[in-house]
Amino acid sequence: MLARSRAFIVGRHPKNNVRLTDAEIDRAFRGRWDDEYPPVLTVPQAAALAGVSIKSIYDWSHRGLLLHCARRKGKRLRIFRDRFVRFLFED
Repeated sequence: MLARSRAFIVGRHPKNNVRLTDAEIDRAFRGRWDDEYPPVLTVPQAAALAGVSIKSIYDWSHRGLLLHCARRKGKRLRIFRDRFVRFLFED
């Protein structure tokens, strides 16, 4: 039951799984969005992109949910945009 409830907290459900292609992600960030959301995001940029608070991004990182899309460099957390978008939409 815990695993199921955690999926709802993060906003993902197996039945609503969306698979994105590289071309779809590239198209989504052409033009204005490419300037606002570069390939490597800061925490505030990632929070704005996901529509969540900065605290949520740090919480997800602390819980290990961003292992495949984020890296720490010293005190700074950097997030790979395309992998982060996949995290938001896919399992």
